[in-house]
Amino acid sequence: MSISVRPAKSRDVPALVGLRLANAERHIQLAPNIYRVPDAEAVRKHFEEVLADGSKILISVAEVAGEVVGMAELVLLAEPPEHQILVPRRAAEIHTVVLDGHRGCGVGSTLVAAAERSATDRSISIIYAGIFAPNEDAVGFYSASGYGPRGILLSKEQGFPVSMAR
Repeated sequence: MSISVRPAKSRDVPALVGLRLANAERHIQLAPNIYRVPDAEAVRKHFEEVLADGSKILISVAEVAGEVVGMAELVLLAEPPEHQILVPRRAAEIHTVVLDGHRGCGVGSTLVAAAERSATDRSISIIYAGIFAPNEDAVGFYSASGYGPRGILLSKEQGFPVSMAR
């Protein structure tokens, strides 16, 4: 199977929407109290805006036989402000999605490698892969790509109904 990775274009928006919604459905099976299916129109608008701007989120798509089967988003993060104690570094978050049926075939690792090259080209020195604990497959995938723990992110539910926590 030949996998090609390229920057996403505006013509890819329908495929990107499909990937985001498929990813949401898969995550809801893992933890329905954490994940949701976003509104398809909001997702479409987001990708259209991101692809028109291109300065804060870089999106690559993977194609197999001319079909978009995966994407990687590299979300650029702001450097810590002068008043904080963290050493300023250019950083980004990575989010990878591969359609069922194409997992385990190298699509995800090809996307991650392309995103890492893109990060290097932009002098990004650290990439974060934020994974909620219930997603053991994602933890295994990113670990196999060389990602490891960097501190601990703690959270506490405040007890508000989900509809009020906006």
